Amino acid sequence: MKVFVFGSSLVSSYWNGAATYYRGIYKNLAALGCQVTFAEPCIYQRQEHRDPGDYSYAKSLVYNTPDDIDWLLRLACDSDVVIKHSGIGADDALLEQRVLDCRSQRTSVIFWDVDAPATLATVESDPDNPFRQCIPEYDFIFTYGGGPPVVDRYLKLGARNCHPIYNALEPESHQPVVPDPQLDCDLVFVGNRLPDRERRVEDFFLRAAELSPECNFILGGEGWGNKKLPSNVRWIGHVGTGDHNRVNCSARMVLNINRESMADVGFSPPTRVFEAAGAGACLITDQWTGIEAFFEPGNEILVVGSAEEIVHYLRTVPPRKAQKIGEAMRARALHDHLYAQRAREAMEILRGSTGRTEEPALRRAV
Repeated sequence: MKVFVFGSSLVSSYWNGAATYYRGIYKNLAALGCQVTFAEPCIYQRQEHRDPGDYSYAKSLVYNTPDDIDWLLRLACDSDVVIKHSGIGADDALLEQRVLDCRSQRTSVIFWDVDAPATLATVESDPDNPFRQCIPEYDFIFTYGGGPPVVDRYLKLGARNCHPIYNALEPESHQPVVPDPQLDCDLVFVGNRLPDRERRVEDFFLRAAELSPECNFILGGEGWGNKKLPSNVRWIGHVGTGDHNRVNCSARMVLNINRESMADVGFSPPTRVFEAAGAGACLITDQWTGIEAFFEPGNEILVVGSAEEIVHYLRTVPPRKAQKIGEAMRARALHDHLYAQRAREAMEILRGSTGRTEEPALRRAV
């Protein structure tokens, strides 16, 4: 099966939180026999911040936007499946409309949303939004999170179907490593500074640091350089995917904070949750609907609703218990949440989409 993909970047995680997801999905689709071509625009200095790694499972095309779009679309039309991901960062509206020209009896076109809450909020607030008119035309809508609430909202907008394909663990990429003494801390959080996240980082992470001056905190991610931080918080800048294991294994506990929109819709575990699971880290996460569908609160993951609860865990969970929680989370991820499993799930849908029909069957979300 030939799969042509328009996405933000496969080879760089620089200002690109979907990189781990893309790699897990397309590496494993390739292992199932797909010929994957991944087209990404040369923007945001991502090519200058390429992550080390082997991406030979996909043919990578770096294009100049918008000059190369016509050529890429002609190339895409020779595929069995054409995928347009959300949030590419250049000419998204143009591509969302024009990829539909690739549809034929042979070729199915899929919109694969890696930020469904943001996409839906934009579309639902504007009846004249151009993408709103495109939604019913796609053969399939995939999302990387959101569960039943996102499925229902897409269906109300006229989508023929909606299939959540959740984040997962790629054990060859994320596993326990020797801790780095230079990254030793009580709690680490890694996430770029975004409007939809900053307030929650203040409410959970930075507030917890203020309440526990005896603890040491590390903040990773872009955009925090001019942010006023408590004296016990150290900012380490961009953390490439190749350093995630080292960071996660060096902290006593790891914090996940969902962006506000993701937390509101629930069923949206980000990549950092599964990266921490692969490292066997003890993860603390903010509370959102659907956590228990992925990991068992209290035994495999610690769930909090405030900075005070974070501090409580930092002060009361002994190292051995934290280690057991991390080990249990890793075991659960290895059993139930592998990218190989997600890829097989997507492949079942993709196999049914080639030679597309007018009314594809709907597979409800888990």
